[in-house]
Amino acid sequence: MADTNPALDTPTDLQRNDTRSVADALNAALADSYALYLKTKNFHWHVSGPHFRDYHLLLDDQAAQILGATDAIAERVRKTGNTTLRSIGDIARRSSIRDNDADFVAPEQMLAELRDDNLTLVQRFRDVKEAAEEAKDNATSGIVDDWTDEAEERAWFLFEASRKG
Repeated sequence: MADTNPALDTPTDLQRNDTRSVADALNAALADSYALYLKTKNFHWHVSGPHFRDYHLLLDDQAAQILGATDAIAERVRKTGNTTLRSIGDIARRSSIRDNDADFVAPEQMLAELRDDNLTLVQRFRDVKEAAEEAKDNATSGIVDDWTDEAEERAWFLFEASRKG
């Protein structure tokens, strides 16, 4: 991951080989974050039915939260002296979150799919945590806890919103 261009060499006291594994984990989480952001916006734009307003607003809030974390994730990669994602193609190659290009998705299916995708992102963040702790990257290890908590909360809200009264 480390770029061979000296202009991109960021000073760090962390070991380069260790930071590469952290950067790889962060970039995978970043790719999933972008994929989840776009899927959440897609469902936000196309949700329908009797709970339209509630779901529309919930998904918009969640999309904003996901997008809000992307810059911090990418900047952690750069702070460790590595390079981050550069393109939609790069995101597609690294993401484990599957697209949903269906013409129509029932609201209940939207919520369930996004819940599962957020839990996939939680696992990605756990991978980041493990790599960061192995690399003694305390800053990444600490900040990833917040991202994990946010993804778990989104999954919880999606689960609760989808329950039948």
